[in-house]
Amino acid sequence: MARLLSILAAIVAVTGPVCLAYPREVPASKVFLNGRQVDTEYDYIIVGGGTAGLTVADRLTEDGTTTVLVIEIGKLSNSAAITTVTGGFSGMSNPSLLFGIQSVPQRNLRNRTVAVQIGKVVGGSSAVNAMMTVRPAAEDFDIWGSFFGPNSHWSWQGLLPYFKRALNFVPPDEAVTKSANITYDTSYWGTTSGVYAGWPSFQYPSTTAQMEAFRGLPGVPFVQDSGSGQPGVYWYPTFMDPKKVERSYARTGHHDQAATRPNYHLATESKVRRIVLDGTKAAGVAFVPASAGSTATETVLSGIGPRQLLSSANIDTVVDLPGVGQNFQDHPIIQATFQYSRFNIRPNPTDLFANATFRAWSEAAWAANRSGPNSIATGNAAAWLPFPVISSRADEIASALEAQNHANYLEPNTDPTVAAGYRAQMLAYASALRSNGSAFYNLVLTGGSSNGILVDLHPLSRGTVNIDTSDPYNRPPRVDYRALANPLDSVVMAELVRFTRKYHLENPLTRDWAATELSPGRSVQTDQQFADYFARTLSPTEFHPVGTCAMMPRELGGVVDEELRVYGVEGLRVVDGSIMSTLVGGNTCQTVYAVAEKAADLIRYGAPKIVE
Repeated sequence: MARLLSILAAIVAVTGPVCLAYPREVPASKVFLNGRQVDTEYDYIIVGGGTAGLTVADRLTEDGTTTVLVIEIGKLSNSAAITTVTGGFSGMSNPSLLFGIQSVPQRNLRNRTVAVQIGKVVGGSSAVNAMMTVRPAAEDFDIWGSFFGPNSHWSWQGLLPYFKRALNFVPPDEAVTKSANITYDTSYWGTTSGVYAGWPSFQYPSTTAQMEAFRGLPGVPFVQDSGSGQPGVYWYPTFMDPKKVERSYARTGHHDQAATRPNYHLATESKVRRIVLDGTKAAGVAFVPASAGSTATETVLSGIGPRQLLSSANIDTVVDLPGVGQNFQDHPIIQATFQYSRFNIRPNPTDLFANATFRAWSEAAWAANRSGPNSIATGNAAAWLPFPVISSRADEIASALEAQNHANYLEPNTDPTVAAGYRAQMLAYASALRSNGSAFYNLVLTGGSSNGILVDLHPLSRGTVNIDTSDPYNRPPRVDYRALANPLDSVVMAELVRFTRKYHLENPLTRDWAATELSPGRSVQTDQQFADYFARTLSPTEFHPVGTCAMMPRELGGVVDEELRVYGVEGLRVVDGSIMSTLVGGNTCQTVYAVAEKAADLIRYGAPKIVE
């Protein structure tokens, strides 16, 4: 999951004199509540102490002299909901760690509203996500660079060194590796980061069986390591410190070590009101305690964004940047549930509830040395498959996508540059639909006696995240997923469900499990029937919001350039998931870490540079 704000995305680096004063001095390391004691000048201010913000702050302050202030609206929390590994979702059950935002009613989902779950805590969404350490396919990153031309440094090869820097890979236990048939290749990973990619000390044999069952379907690739950039069926690690058996996230991996440096400051529970501009140069940041309302002296926001939107909120436009808040994307979740009546592979997760002996053993193992089934977060095995592998309609659907009048599926009166960028994305996706290099299908394997959560990895519809013009200071942003705005989304998703039916019902390696389809049900067959089903049941979010400050050329609706600098503004960068022009085919957290590592080099050296 990525941080998300209304006018600018979550992480903003400001260079040059900041706030109100001088001279610059190296301060003592401090964490400030509400920012009441911050210094008046820093080399950099970072808005948002989340996944990317804490990574960039750590790297920029490594030299001991560069001064950095991080401003975070959330608390510095030691809640057990964050550290707990078991189940992986404890953080999402604690409302104090999340923004309480609801989407606008979704027109194509029968006017349902949807919770927008984003981490509101030091560490951001890395503190509350499902801990799935998934690296998307290489082709996803090559698409980013393609919008700038063949020589872009945003590519798989341009990001792989930063994926390696971002995480400290610890191989799984040898006994578990052997019993579960886990494969990995350490050449795709690093060992120096404070953020760990670890493994539980136990795997259910039922999970291995569900993985191996994909061999019963033709053409399904199996991948040795999840970090290779190849789509397929594979094991992947967890954001977990394997020694402590606790969540490893941006606070533990970056903030906690940077906090000892005298040149690093963090202001918590603080809300940024605006970027202070000197003409079109970012000169500082105005912020207040998070609980504060608007003040008479703060009458305008920064004035960077779509002119029409800003004018409707009585905000003077400083830089007309139509792409801000547009191009919003998230992974839709599809309900496709299959229940096995003869799944006799033991033990499996069902035994934690149905078998008192197994449950007692599991609890004893955890109490003794934090091992056993309770060390599993949300699983470590999944299928991430290319569209031609799952559907014979790949060329048909790709051709239909190419033939669309793409602007018809955006908001009315969308700026022509944003529409041009959307068309460029859809043409890239048409190629990806025909390719074996990009994953469109995701089924996470539970190891249990039912399976049912499918994810569409490359949705075609685009939404918006805009200020509420009635009260842009105090009301949350208007989040509109615009789910199913492009009708081909439901056609693609129907193919995902049809392939899942084959896995469960037409597969010689799953026949003995005696699967029954609970949803959508065998009566749902045609594209139209699927479209009606998705309108009733689809969730437009897997809590992976991206895209609203897209890294694309300005003439394609871009907000930042290849150095992540905001167009038309000097000294302002955006570094977080919002810069993703197209949503990657996997959980976004690992990618955000890599983007932040690369951004730190762009800021420090003016170019990508790995320093060993």
